[in-house]
Amino acid sequence: MPSAPLRFGFSPCPNDTFAFWAAVHGAVAGTCSLTAELADIETLNEQAVRGDDAPAVTKLSLPALARCLDRYAVLSSGAALGFGCGPLVVCRDSSFSLDDLGNARVAIPGVHTTANLLMSTLLPQAKETVPMRFDEIMAAVANGSCDAGLIIHESRFTYAQHGLRQLADLGVLWEQATNGPLPLGIIAARRDLGVNVFREVERMLRESVQLARREPERPRAWIREHAQEMADDVCDQHIALYVNDFSEDLGDAGRRAIDELLRRGRAAGLLPEGGSAFLEGDA
Repeated sequence: MPSAPLRFGFSPCPNDTFAFWAAVHGAVAGTCSLTAELADIETLNEQAVRGDDAPAVTKLSLPALARCLDRYAVLSSGAALGFGCGPLVVCRDSSFSLDDLGNARVAIPGVHTTANLLMSTLLPQAKETVPMRFDEIMAAVANGSCDAGLIIHESRFTYAQHGLRQLADLGVLWEQATNGPLPLGIIAARRDLGVNVFREVERMLRESVQLARREPERPRAWIREHAQEMADDVCDQHIALYVNDFSEDLGDAGRRAIDELLRRGRAAGLLPEGGSAFLEGDA
């Protein structure tokens, strides 16, 4: 087991700070030590794809994972995966329709995000995309600098407050096409850590999620520290939507969903060919 703490990259969003509070605050016993490095999901994606001082354990979107499968594999715990949790395409103009996406500027939360891959496969007419931080998208659509926006995280609960309306729910489209859950993000660990460390981190994250779901008040102060501008009810909705049984263990359904999204992305020529997303024996 490693003597030095392992760097663990995840987002400051309520679902992640809720799920992983115990793992990075010593509330879960283990032979590994995890040090939190909080960053926007696209920052974590870019670090892992570049291989430039990326954390040993990190949250990743599926397209980013596909580009670093030689170095990272999926842990069975910690994922944001489920039903009814998909990214939304929103717009401001009441007359705007899906047919208009072909001539629209669409704000996206990053080229390596699962949201962007979903839109590219499910709504391929959207050609002109404008990458920006996820929390800048609603303002860009509201002020007219972009015609539509692809929103994730807590934005799905607050877009109407910005005068925006839903144009499409990509999660619903995915579920209709596959009859399975949507894999938004996963936790991956470096393959060179070895199977024993891999399994230990996996166990620690599973127990961290279980503790948070069992005793939700314990991580609340840390959640609030990193979500200062988010109302408590939005935090609670966010956590309830993205932390679920799949976060404790992907199971066969979760693994199939990850494989299917990677397969579709590769078939569309949007992702590189590659090996398994899982350690040998996990698939």
